[in-house]
Amino acid sequence: MEERYPWIAVYILSDHYRGTLYIGVTSDLISRVIKHREGVFDGFTKQYGLHRLVWYETFGSMTEAIQREKTLKHWVRDWKINLIERDNPCWNDLFDPIVNWTPVPRQV
Repeated sequence: MEERYPWIAVYILSDHYRGTLYIGVTSDLISRVIKHREGVFDGFTKQYGLHRLVWYETFGSMTEAIQREKTLKHWVRDWKINLIERDNPCWNDLFDPIVNWTPVPRQV
C-alpha cells in the first residue's frame, strides 16, 4: 500500500494573467513552489519566470497525482485556462494563502 502525504499535489504556475503555464507534481507543494521562486530548477520555469501559483489540487497518493498531471498535460490550453478560472478567475497567486492558512478548530 502506498504511503499518503497531506500535500501531494498537482499544480500550475504562471507568470501573469493568462500567461505561460507550467504543470507539475510534488509531494511537498510549499517547498516545491519556494524552489521554483528561488530559481533552484534550471529549465522552463526559471527561463520564463513562472512564480505565480494559480491552481493546485491535492491527492492522497502520488500515483493519483501523477495520473492527473499526465491528463492535464494532454489538455488543450483553453481547457487549462478554464480549470484555473473556475476557482481562480483573477489568477491570484495562491501561495501566500496556503502558507499562512490557519485551520479552524472543530467544535464538538
